[in-house]
Amino acid sequence: MNNDNIQKVEIVDIRMSFLSMVIFMVKAVIASIPAMIILMIIGTLTFGVLGRLMSGISSF
Repeated sequence: MNNDNIQKVEIVDIRMSFLSMVIFMVKAVIASIPAMIILMIIGTLTFGVLGRLMSGISSF
């Protein structure tokens, strides 16, 4: 790849109305809910398995 063809771009300003920004933020919060549910399930399963392993170790 030739580095001579690379252009650098800098974003200076984003023009967005307040209502559009609020709608965007609400959509982002709604989209994060399933991700949080999935992370809670993974965490619960992980700590459940680790708890079982630790309780099995302590019974020796």
